[in-house]
Amino acid sequence: MELAKSTSASRPPWNKGKLIGQKAPFKLKEIWAIRVRLQLADRRRELALSNLAIDSMLRACDLVKLRVRDVCHGQNVASRTIVLQQKTQRPVQSEITEPTREAVGAWICHAGLTSEQSDSEPASWLNTSVDPAVLANRGFLGQAAGLG
Repeated sequence: MELAKSTSASRPPWNKGKLIGQKAPFKLKEIWAIRVRLQLADRRRELALSNLAIDSMLRACDLVKLRVRDVCHGQNVASRTIVLQQKTQRPVQSEITEPTREAVGAWICHAGLTSEQSDSEPASWLNTSVDPAVLANRGFLGQAAGLG
């Protein structure tokens, strides 16, 4: 009994002094800072991922399941895409902006991916050693842009 009382009294709460809850969305200035830093660093995959995430507003689990054929028609990156969300099982249509189409096209070309690959082959454009920080950690993108 005494042990339980003494440990709870001596340890501070894990969230004392920390901001809790949902983080504020990126400002337009921060988004462009991230894009420019990734372009200057020649990080094609991360640029394509971040641009596509911003355009589509997909969850990370849906973003990593995208395949080349979901965003490309032949050699051209589509201006719109429809993705079935994993959580809600609802289709989400999103527009792919010109900077995102250029970034996705550059990544697909650089990685040598095609939309004609069979289902047994890894056609996912993310199958090439994705840095988990890019997908899960907002701090990484903020640091890439010099924001945090």
